[in-house]
Amino acid sequence: MDSYQDEPPRLDQAIAERDTLLGLCYRLLGSLSDAEDAVQETYIRWYRLSDEQREEVLSPRGWLIKTASRISLDILGSARVRREHYVGDWLPEPVPGAGAWTSRPADASAGDPADRISLDESVSMALLVVLESMTPAERVAFVLHDVFGYTFREVGEIVGRTPEACRQLASSARRRAPRQARRVSRASHDAVVRSFKDAWQRGNVESMIALLDPGAKAVTDGGGLVSAPVAPILGAPAVADLFLDVLHREPEIAVRTETVNGRLGLVAHLGDRIMAVITISMNATGIHEIWVVRNPEKLRAWHPDTNI
Repeated sequence: MDSYQDEPPRLDQAIAERDTLLGLCYRLLGSLSDAEDAVQETYIRWYRLSDEQREEVLSPRGWLIKTASRISLDILGSARVRREHYVGDWLPEPVPGAGAWTSRPADASAGDPADRISLDESVSMALLVVLESMTPAERVAFVLHDVFGYTFREVGEIVGRTPEACRQLASSARRRAPRQARRVSRASHDAVVRSFKDAWQRGNVESMIALLDPGAKAVTDGGGLVSAPVAPILGAPAVADLFLDVLHREPEIAVRTETVNGRLGLVAHLGDRIMAVITISMNATGIHEIWVVRNPEKLRAWHPDTNI
């Protein structure tokens, strides 16, 4: 079914697509603030259309998604330049819970099922970090086709390339994406996250190291606004020491488990102040990557008075 052929256009239809657009733009950009800007610009362009032009739109959803994707493609180009001057490692902005991030926004029957990635997987920090290594065109082609189910013809209309070129873009991106075979079950992941939290709060270095892959890596994003290592921490002992050092410097820090980007993660706080949001990725031998977001500009969605 052509994703651009739906029912006659109505303004309430366009308004109802906000969560879909936000979920799409967040996956494309890895930044909630940038995603919100892209969605706002999309609606500005929609409302600038005359009544006659809107009547000619066969599918408000299709028009909005196409426009939001093109805006995101432009933002990605400028964002890559900004991130070259970022202090330390740039990590995607973590989002709480599920909600809009896991609702099916497009025709699930489109595309090759073998190439599809679930919405839960597509918002994982592991995949978002890999998406950062892709070119803007690769990222848009991969997300629209493999996640949202758009055909390569439709993707080509958005990125301005032939369907075959878009197929090649998505294939190139797919080779870098985490594969399902390397993942552990959700139950195992959740159990290890809880065990790591308990070991960290007890200051038990032996238990922490036992949960870590020997070649574990921790990446911290402070954005130059708070104290954070500017280079990745490598090796299980060094990663454990990183977390223990935090505990020694801030003995009152509290840690709770919470859903982060669709998987169980950790939120560290001092009273009402969020100190860090932490996501964890595992392989068969333990925790192999930890991403710690400390940049306060990326944590606003985690405060109770913030709406996303």
